[in-house]
Amino acid sequence: MGELRRSPLHERHVELGAKTAAFGGWEMPIEYAGRGVLAEHAAVRGAVGIFDVSHLGKARVAGPGAAEFVNTCLTNDLRRVGPGQAQYTLCCDETGGVVDDLIAYYYAADNVFLVPNAANTAEVVRRLAAQAPAGVAVTDLHTEFAVLAVQGPASPEVLRKLGLPADGAYMSFADAEWKGRPVIVCRSGYTGEAGFELLPRWADAVPLWDELLTVVTGLGGLPCGLGARDTLRTEMGYPLHGQDLSLSISPVQARSGWAVGWDKPAFWGREALLAERAAGPARSLWGLRSNDRGIPRPHMRVSGPDGAELGEVTSGTFSPTLRQGIGLALLDRSVTAGDEVAVDVRGRVSTMTVVRPPFVSASPR
Repeated sequence: MGELRRSPLHERHVELGAKTAAFGGWEMPIEYAGRGVLAEHAAVRGAVGIFDVSHLGKARVAGPGAAEFVNTCLTNDLRRVGPGQAQYTLCCDETGGVVDDLIAYYYAADNVFLVPNAANTAEVVRRLAAQAPAGVAVTDLHTEFAVLAVQGPASPEVLRKLGLPADGAYMSFADAEWKGRPVIVCRSGYTGEAGFELLPRWADAVPLWDELLTVVTGLGGLPCGLGARDTLRTEMGYPLHGQDLSLSISPVQARSGWAVGWDKPAFWGREALLAERAAGPARSLWGLRSNDRGIPRPHMRVSGPDGAELGEVTSGTFSPTLRQGIGLALLDRSVTAGDEVAVDVRGRVSTMTVVRPPFVSASPR
């Protein structure tokens, strides 16, 4: 592995005593000193938290017919949205496997901005550039923009205090200004709470973070790391690429078919996904809720009462809200909601109930 890349806010995280770790080729904060994941998680559910997720990729597809081109590549139907709206979508390969899940910001017919996952940005850009028609440019802007996520019921108040737009509909975005500096504001997030993702220029990230942090902490909130981001998204049943979606886990298996424009004439992986949907997937993503003190973790074996193997855990954690173990697991088609299964938790059998996520109720967004 090469040298880890760093966010423009790295020194701020060091000053706050952050514990950092490698994530998608970047050195990112996992939790902050003196608080920890449980407190950071509670801050988002009860007030507000601010996350540095600048490791996320950024790219632009521009030129005549850019949106139409993107629509023939990615799974979701860009025709469902218009200027100023963002859309969750998937980049699949010809087998139906997921290269990445990402957000597409629809600016205009000739301008689409993409936010892929950190580790997959180069591959998404490569695939799009290789197929782009003459006149359409695909540009990697990974370090041109930072990404700051403001999440929690008090997040609209935070934005208003900074003079940023806070009243847009869910998955809408706007080009705004903060102290004369441009910043994209999108009403979105990965926590199940009301929230926003702010994309300032890379060079403007530090002053924006500083003011956000002052406002957030004044409202009883906290800076939050990727540890809390993971517990929050798992409580909602949101998939993480590389665990719950991957080249070997299709959107059909992961119950992400809602992000596929099935009626479109073309998108990468279309034939394979249509065939899998018609036949029914051999395995599907379910939630697991622990009936004891067991905490599921990725790759743990899941079996039935008779000992027959049913699949494996893809994501798992301790839920700070429910105070019990929860997880996501790819399980055989014979499994259904309400079934009890056994999970091998480091050599000890833990009994868990199969459920449909989310594990907690989402707040109005």
